[in-house]
Amino acid sequence: MRLRSSVLCLVILVLVGLPSLGQAAPPRQRLRGRVLDEKGVGLAGVEVLASGFYRETLTASDGSFELSGLPEGSVKLLFHRLGYATLTREVVLPAQGALEVSLQETPFTLPAFEVTAARTPRPLLDSPLPSAFLGQATLARESSISLAHALEKLSGVRTVSTGAQIGKPMVRGLTGSRVLVLSNGHRVEDYSWSDEDGPSVDPALVGRVEVIRGPASLLYGSDAISGVVNAIAPELPRAERKESFVRGKLGGYFSSNSRGGGGWLRLEGARGNLGWRVAGTGRFAEALHTPDGELENTGFGAVTGDAAALIRGEDRELSLQISHYGGEFKLLEAGGPPPGVQEGEEEGPERKSSDWRVQLDGKRQLGALHLETKAQWERHSLIELSDEALADSTAIAPATSSGGKEQEAFHLLLDSFSLDLLAHHRIGGKLNGTVGVSGLLQFNDTQGPIPLVPDASTSSAGAFVFEEARLGRWSVLGGARADVRKLKADANPGLALVADDERDWSAFSSDMGAVFRPQRHLALSVNAGLAWRAPTLFELYADGPQIAEARYLRGRADLKAEHALDLDAGVRYETERVRAELSVYRNRIDDFVALSPTAGMIDGLRLWEYGRTDAILSGMEAGLSGPVGGPFRLSGRFDTVRGEVRGSGDPLPLIPPPRGVLGAEAAWQELSWAEQFQVGVEIELVSRKHRLASEEFSTAGYVLVACGAQLNRVLMGREWEVSLRMDNLLDKRYRDFLSRYKEFADNPGRDVRLKVATSF
Repeated sequence: MRLRSSVLCLVILVLVGLPSLGQAAPPRQRLRGRVLDEKGVGLAGVEVLASGFYRETLTASDGSFELSGLPEGSVKLLFHRLGYATLTREVVLPAQGALEVSLQETPFTLPAFEVTAARTPRPLLDSPLPSAFLGQATLARESSISLAHALEKLSGVRTVSTGAQIGKPMVRGLTGSRVLVLSNGHRVEDYSWSDEDGPSVDPALVGRVEVIRGPASLLYGSDAISGVVNAIAPELPRAERKESFVRGKLGGYFSSNSRGGGGWLRLEGARGNLGWRVAGTGRFAEALHTPDGELENTGFGAVTGDAAALIRGEDRELSLQISHYGGEFKLLEAGGPPPGVQEGEEEGPERKSSDWRVQLDGKRQLGALHLETKAQWERHSLIELSDEALADSTAIAPATSSGGKEQEAFHLLLDSFSLDLLAHHRIGGKLNGTVGVSGLLQFNDTQGPIPLVPDASTSSAGAFVFEEARLGRWSVLGGARADVRKLKADANPGLALVADDERDWSAFSSDMGAVFRPQRHLALSVNAGLAWRAPTLFELYADGPQIAEARYLRGRADLKAEHALDLDAGVRYETERVRAELSVYRNRIDDFVALSPTAGMIDGLRLWEYGRTDAILSGMEAGLSGPVGGPFRLSGRFDTVRGEVRGSGDPLPLIPPPRGVLGAEAAWQELSWAEQFQVGVEIELVSRKHRLASEEFSTAGYVLVACGAQLNRVLMGREWEVSLRMDNLLDKRYRDFLSRYKEFADNPGRDVRLKVATSF
């Protein structure tokens, strides 16, 4: 405990000290301008962002704006306002006079989108890897607490689900620790690298989510073999012209399928150089329903929240965010009552999850040099309760009556400390990049009668450099990274670990990509990346029952680190109203760790074991969205992935079938009865799962229909938002191949969700 406290104190001191480095900054440039509509009238409330420099502001009532603290040279600006087409403009500083731009009115708005694939913000077309995002408006319409379920709207992203409330994002056919989840650029270190826990991020508290499809070990170290999910909090408000204010948003929703609902409240404000926000959500749900009836023991209750504050100076920022994610999630039990048959109210297993995060971030601008420090402490607790009588520490026998006493089956506690020191630099107008070092300390404490994994500590450190050179229409990007990692696991007789175990890994990661811009709206990209992943505690040491899934899980102590070579090529087209992309990839992974069912049984449960092989995953993703006249817009996306054992061609387990989605929507603005009104319909087509690994359960193809509408209106001096959405409109009976319940239960049937929110 003394070590953990010392580490945390050191992190805080480093964070607070770094923004104060250097007393004399190079001369800074100031940019003034004005944003107009098509009639030449000034537009208020337009977001103006200086890409890559962490400078943004809102236009005043006459459309004027001012950005300070910018270096000399080329700067890319993004202008965004609801109801107007997003505009990108490049300027050279120092500027000759004020800048003037004009925005075009449109009912469909594509937000100004930047990705963090290179640790600094960059426009979508300049990214070497394909990227996608969900904005705050889309996330706000989600009623699920699962971040992964919300991400299913993106090409190449699927969900490995345990009911409707627990989900793990799958990117390009890979999930678990091969997909790195970030919160505001910090690693989310919870038990989502196990099989039964999803990322501890509530989409209701997120401003936007970025997904980078492809290897990112160069920037983040171990993991991120197939992609990165970065959940970013809403921007903290600024007191423009030193005017203090407080504002808020209140909302609630109801879901018909599970007779559930919830509400959220957000308050934020600014005073002088201080911006702040507090937010919280509460959710509850009863059992899910399929077309055949109720799925017993599938409800949940959850409370999440965060508080954040940011102090801004002329050339520095210091922020603090404290977040909590927690809930009780009931799990449908294999071998339990069939749909429509009820048992006792408290029958079946239940998960209790709790996650606390404290994030400290410091930024300092020194002309063309931008220093950044990111520190985080995270504590994650995962408990499973079971209505079973414990026979011993490694097996569970059924209770002798339906009223078995609820007992703690296992209890895992994970403490993590992470630190990143980054230096973003620009040399002239053609070369920019990032040099960084990072470290992680982690302590796993196994409590409860079933250990599952041993007590263990992990330490890792890495250093990297990433550079981008602009050569006319070409951008060439590349870099390298070195990592070391050490694991110490304590002996645990219940896991057949008779002596302490120590493991060391060292790895080299690299990436090289190029983007060619034959014209302003078109980008052609290629990328090659080396990535790696150290095996997790579960993969190495797990040895115990998982009652909810009726299986016995066993690790393998001789697993090696995975090493991947990913090749990616794509074409992307983007205007203010149209976006299109096509990506193809091939990912070769040596010493791939696969979890597969076996024919063996232990204590009446099927034995699942981790094994090692060499794998190849290849696939493609395509997407298109754009207006088709008047208020109407069409969209479509398709993704498919093939996973096989290298050499034999045998299928890898848990590879999803191909999927296509077609959507249509219409939007109107400034109606007599509403400021904005939108309607839409979406059809999802999923094919039958044909190629199966040994002992896998096949699922049939299916077609799902969803529709929705949203209305925005000012009433009684407040802005109101009302949305209605219907999922599985035709009450289709189906089983998703990535559902953990697919062998013994259908997916949920029709669900009608009503949401109401207001700002004040």
